[in-house]
Amino acid sequence: MKTILLAGGLGSRLAEETVSIPKPMVEIGGRPIIARVMDIYSHFGHRDFVVAAGYKALLLKQFFANYHLIANNISVALDTGELKLVPSAPGGWNVSVVDTGAHTMTSGRIRRLKEWLDPGETFMCTYSDGLGNIDINALIDFHKSHGKLATVTAVQPPARFGNIELKGDRVDAFTEKVRRRETWINGGYFVFEPGVMDYMVDDMEPLEQSPLSQMARDGELMAYRHEGFWHPMDTIRDRNALEALCEDDTPPWLQFDAKPSSDYPAIAI
Repeated sequence: MKTILLAGGLGSRLAEETVSIPKPMVEIGGRPIIARVMDIYSHFGHRDFVVAAGYKALLLKQFFANYHLIANNISVALDTGELKLVPSAPGGWNVSVVDTGAHTMTSGRIRRLKEWLDPGETFMCTYSDGLGNIDINALIDFHKSHGKLATVTAVQPPARFGNIELKGDRVDAFTEKVRRRETWINGGYFVFEPGVMDYMVDDMEPLEQSPLSQMARDGELMAYRHEGFWHPMDTIRDRNALEALCEDDTPPWLQFDAKPSSDYPAIAI
């Protein structure tokens, strides 16, 4: 099953990082975040990717064209120039990088990749800037169980502010960065049937607007609830928070133990 990685946006809220590189190439722990998203899929055996490039697409093409050299160690015989790779990175990835236009919106990028997908086959899709310990195979099983066109992974957003509980004007309780367990948002990590292409008719339409909204109205959009770790990289603070988590041998987005999100420490952002 192929996975589309949406990687063409400008990343304007990360301007100091993305002025010279596309947002998916911003590094987290020494590796571009897009590669860390791919690690999640790869863990579950899904290694066939189509990258929907746009802004500074050439840099994404160059990265993947040279990935075998960038991500692995090398041994060089200096007298002959013979080069040997010493594998040290995840293997078995098949990656197509397709320039879907600098200003195309997300649904248009998906539509432009139709010919790069397997005809009539289910496919996956996600943003290249959000990390979570999503059980990809459980997500696929859920999608297959309901028979609808689309599944979105619903996640609980990381807390950004502490809560004050009031009784009248008196502060009854003060809690720091408590996740609101009743709140669910779009976390990406979609599973789509080919029929979703019928909803994607305008290059300038974000996926999150008319296409998903219309699928929901038609009863064709289901939500896979993920209660584990998830965090986006929307701002420099987000990037720094994810960077700090890379200090662990196994960062939380690769800990597939289905802990509820409330069990993870709050991220300072």
